[in-house]
Order: sequence, then C-alpha cells, then structure tokens
Amino acid sequence: MSPSSLRPRRPFARSAQLAPPPGRRDGEASFWHASLPAPAPRDPLPGDRGADVCVVGAGLTGLWTAYHLKRARPDLEVVVLEREFAGFGASGRNGGWLSADFAAPRAAMARAHGRDAALALERAMRATVDAAIADCAREGIEASIVKDGVVHVARGAAQAARLRRHVAEERAWGHGPEDLVELDAQALAQRVRIAGAHAGTWSPHAARVQPALLVRGLAAAVERLGVPIYEATAVRELTPGAVRSDRGVVRCRFALACVEGFTPQLRGRRRELLPLNSAMIVTEPLSDAASAAIGWRGAELLGDGAHAYIYAQRTADGRIAFGGRGVPYRYGSRTDRDGRTQRRTAEQLVRLMHELFPAAATAAVEHAWCGVLGVARDWWPAVRLDRETGIGFAGGYVGNGVATTHLAGRTMRDLVLGEDTELTRLPWVGHQSRRWEPEPLRWLGAHSVYALYRAADRREAASGSPRTSALARVAERLAGR
Repeated sequence: MSPSSLRPRRPFARSAQLAPPPGRRDGEASFWHASLPAPAPRDPLPGDRGADVCVVGAGLTGLWTAYHLKRARPDLEVVVLEREFAGFGASGRNGGWLSADFAAPRAAMARAHGRDAALALERAMRATVDAAIADCAREGIEASIVKDGVVHVARGAAQAARLRRHVAEERAWGHGPEDLVELDAQALAQRVRIAGAHAGTWSPHAARVQPALLVRGLAAAVERLGVPIYEATAVRELTPGAVRSDRGVVRCRFALACVEGFTPQLRGRRRELLPLNSAMIVTEPLSDAASAAIGWRGAELLGDGAHAYIYAQRTADGRIAFGGRGVPYRYGSRTDRDGRTQRRTAEQLVRLMHELFPAAATAAVEHAWCGVLGVARDWWPAVRLDRETGIGFAGGYVGNGVATTHLAGRTMRDLVLGEDTELTRLPWVGHQSRRWEPEPLRWLGAHSVYALYRAADRREAASGSPRTSALARVAERLAGR
C-alpha cells in the first residue's frame, strides 16, 4: 500500500473497478464456483414460520452447525437462511486451507486462560482437520481433499530469522518434529522451488480442499438430514425468539449468527467484526516444463514469512491458486457483491507470483476474485451463546476458517444442547471482543496497518538485515494483536 492511499479524501470515494485484461475472468464469486456447473437456486423463505434453531448464513459455519445439530438430535427443527446462495461468501472463495492454524495470539490466550488451555485449543484444532476430512468421507463429499501439510518459506534474512524463532518457540511449547519440521534450502527445494528462498518449515496438520466443492457438498448433506436452506433471504436482525428477514420472520428458541465478514450488515453489529478484504488469482494448468521447474508435485499448501503474507495451493488440475491482500478494507465496512476485484490488485498478485515462481510466467492467469473475512478487534475468533436470549455467534476467523468453522459447528451444537463438554470449555468459547472504532478511524487504522506491513517487507528486503523492521512492530501494536 503506497502512502498516497492514506490521503484523507480517499475513504469517501468509491474505488474504481478496472476491467480485467482480455481472457481473464473477474468475480463470479470465485474461480472455485465458476469452474463448476451452476447449482439450481433454492427457494427463499416462503413467509413466517417456526423452528427450534434458525441458523443465519449458509457458509461453512452455519452448515456445519446445522449438520452436527441434526446428527446429534434428529428431532430438532433447524432452518438455515442465506441472503445469496450457499457458499457465496468466504466459504466459497478462500484459499482452500483446511489447516490447524488458529488466529488468536497464543501468548495472549495463555496469559488470559493458562498454558494448558492454549494447548488444549491447539490439540482441538489439529484433531478438527482429521474430523472434517472424516465427515466429508462419511457424506461422500468429493472436494479434492489431500492432506499433504503446509509449507512456509522464508525469503530474505529477516524472514529466515523469524522462522528460526518460530521453530524454537514451537519446541518450547512442546511441539516436536512430528508437528513441525525445519527445512534448509535443499530440503525445501525437494518439496517446492521458490526463487530467493532461504529456508522453510513443513507441518502435517493441513489439507488442500476445493472450497466450492466442500461447501456445496456440505449443503447437500445438510438437506439430506432434513434441514431446509432458504436462499435469497436477507436477514436484517436477530432478536430474542425471532430472526427477521425480508421474506418473513422465523420464531425460534435459538438464533445463530454465522455470517463472518458480513456480520456488520446485521442490525446493531456494525462494529462487531471488521470485513478485511483478501484477493486471489489462479493460473491455467501449468505446462510440464513449468511444473518441472517449480517442483511442486504434492498438494502442500504454501505460505511465506512476509508481514503482508501470501497463501497458495496447487489445484487438483495442476494450477496455482495464489492469494494475498489487495485493498485491505472498504470504508464503512462495505463488501463486494460478486467477488470482483481491482485490476491493480490482481496485477500485484501476478507480479508477486512470478517473483516467487518465474516459470509460472508462461502460464496465463485465468481468473481473479476477492472476498471478505471477519476480524475481531483483538483478533480472537469466538463462539458464544446467550442461553437467556437464545442468540449465538460464531466467527472472526481472520482467514483461518476452513477448519475452525468445523470446530465452531460442533461447539455450537454442544452449547445449544446445553452440554458441558471439552469443546465448550475451550478458551475461545464465550469470548467477547471490544468493538471496532467508528469511521473514519476504522478505515485509517486498517489501511495504515497494511501500509506499514508492506513498508516493513520492502525495508527488510532492501537491508538484508536479519532484524525485523520496527515498522512491523508498530503495525502489530496499532492492529491490537
């Protein structure tokens, strides 16, 4: 982000949507959806009705919640309301990382709840990766799932130093080579060859997925259990005993908000989560020569050690799907409507992908899209239920939601059923973050943080020093992490 993006008048002007270059598609929710046949639209809510549980949002959080509730209690009457279509939001647009990563700062969690509680949540997240894969197998959900783990690479001395500190910290927390393997340049190149990479790590606790296949398959599984999913139904407000939409009111004992980055669009929740924007591109299938040069033959997920980090996967048909931050936040918590992203954002991602993978420059970029993820003010995801009002919430995954939604769904099941379990005792349950600042402070803060992160990356690359840039530390304090 350039300093010019911080000019005071910018937040009040609508961002230009530049046309994609010829031959590249933009939006359509995501490449993941556009690469599949269009699903038949589901009916909207036909009017007022009753239910035991009304789930708002047919993304992964809402669908896993409905799924686990109905498997545990088939007699419960559960309905799901969705403004667009199942998987329209982050659930169908993400990078396909089914990983054990959890967004909340571990040290802060240990200070608040103790070391054992923080470790219990880490164990739960690792078990969740396998539990989600098992549920997909049970329901016949074919989502290109391959558990080949995740590789993080360090480019430059500062990233390499941070990587070594991360490995040392993991060892101090009791995590051995079975959880995290340190890779020197040679060992890294045996998995994937990245220009300028000094070192890396590999963890087995992650799997690649095709997000749209996952969320569509899960929606079908939920319907087979007898849960109706009403699409084209815009929920306005959750109140004790009722969910109010433009199609009617659902009277219910429990009303559960599961809309992640779209939470600010619910009445009274404007500043609860910040909808942080992320963008992706995907290439055509790589040629044999390009694939040989890159050497990325497995299905490992790929991240890096930059402050403005990237995330990537090799798709089942041999493409590179590559993501990162573009315009981080739209003024007033606005969101895109169809995944369209700015041309300059896509071009930034293309340049960075070619920097990491020069051989990929021979492959055309076929599609670009974007979406929003939910961020709480202290960066803590949460799942909570007020049994007096019956209103529940789950979200704030900060981009680590593919697995965390599964844990949220099982936890919400136990909370709704009133059960005291290991899941309901995890330290994210019941957590309440403070609200985000009003505008224009929210816009200025978000853009300043990512401007600082990008400046820190540039400074570290230019200096060659192993020291982390002071700008990154300023950004961390400003972000509240």
